[in-house]
Amino acid sequence: MTGETLGTHIDDTSITTWVKSKLVADKISSLTRVHVKTINGVVHLTGTVATAEWRDRAVELSRQVDGVKDVINNIQLQN
Repeated sequence: MTGETLGTHIDDTSITTWVKSKLVADKISSLTRVHVKTINGVVHLTGTVATAEWRDRAVELSRQVDGVKDVINNIQLQN
């Protein structure tokens, strides 16, 4: 935590929790099947969704969370 104040330090667990909350709160039910893992502020998304729009929405919601440095999107489209 060197160079950061306690108020600005957001840990990976908190980021993951907030991203998951945003995905669940969104009206697209299949976003609840997206798995979230955060490593050093980088959110990794995996799972499957029905459309490319829903995949993009998951990334958009993830980027809205404080502390997210980047989003790696590995969400697959359902066949």
